[in-house]
Amino acid sequence: MKTVKILGPGCANCKKLEAVAREAAAGAGIETQFVKVTDMKAIMAYDVMSTPGLVIDEKLVSSGRIPTQGEIRQWMEA
Repeated sequence: MKTVKILGPGCANCKKLEAVAREAAAGAGIETQFVKVTDMKAIMAYDVMSTPGLVIDEKLVSSGRIPTQGEIRQWMEA
């Protein structure tokens, strides 16, 4: 099972990133646990300078933008 963390304060972009990531996981048939991280200290621990951030299995793969479903699917399958 993959663990996907959405890093951000809960803004509209954070919610959109979560929706895109959920669609990517469902489309790829990958069992995924989603975690929202809103605590700024926890977010800064990933060296995120701008939100939203996306962490897959404890690896920061994106920050400051909303990646496409295709990008997220590739990161999940890697």
